[in-house]
Amino acid sequence: MSDKYPDDSGRRRFVKGVVGGATLAGVGATGAAAINSATTSPGAGGGSTQAYAIENIAGPAPRGMPQIPLEIDSEGYLKGVWPEVKSVTQNGITVQIAETEDFKGSGVTYSSEWFQYCGVESYGGIQPDYDSDNYFVSGSNPGYAWQSEAYSEGDRLHVDDFSDYREWGNGVGQAGLGKPATGRWRSEDAEDVIPIQVIRSEEIMELAEEDPWIEASTQEGFVAWLNKCTHFCCVPKYKTEGSAKFNAENDVYCQCHQSVYDPYSIVQTLFTARPRPN
Repeated sequence: MSDKYPDDSGRRRFVKGVVGGATLAGVGATGAAAINSATTSPGAGGGSTQAYAIENIAGPAPRGMPQIPLEIDSEGYLKGVWPEVKSVTQNGITVQIAETEDFKGSGVTYSSEWFQYCGVESYGGIQPDYDSDNYFVSGSNPGYAWQSEAYSEGDRLHVDDFSDYREWGNGVGQAGLGKPATGRWRSEDAEDVIPIQVIRSEEIMELAEEDPWIEASTQEGFVAWLNKCTHFCCVPKYKTEGSAKFNAENDVYCQCHQSVYDPYSIVQTLFTARPRPN
């Protein structure tokens, strides 16, 4: 699909669509998101899952990377929202699940199954009852120079440190599209790290005005996602060196196999989530 905005405009498309077919009945409750191609990976347990993601627009990745709804606390720190934890009975066995229906009135069911791929389903932090404050935390090797100057390892990301998001640039692509940070989520005292990436951008604010899900899952122009490429599980990066060769200098680029994601196109995906270990 071609972009209706010229390359030098700084605008990104927000893909919209209407999905037909009985197999996807009920998808698109907000009426304002497209559907990525469904994957058909085998497996049981997780099963067919609808999620929102930043769109995969090039390369071998089968779908986008799943979005993490976020909020800003009263002190300005960024945190991911975890679904409601509850007990359900399945085939006579009581299990815990993490799922929020009609997330903040958006009509979308938000579930931990969104993150059950690439082995993340076995991570401690993805278990429904994992004890976490859910803050986004800067890691020991931040993806951007500004982070190394602003944070020490383990510091929580704060809204004030993104105040220059309308001007920020790192010499890759167009400056002023948005300011990114890398970090981890629900990983403190856990064996495995859940990598995340966030961006603050005017683009996200505009999308939030158009769509109930974007309004519910973002705040003050911040959007976040689980930063694991859906191809071979590498960790991509927004505005990374070498991405211009693949026309991805203003996108999220995975250096492993050149998959490209558009962080300003939030789409709905259908895929087979892997089973979460008991």
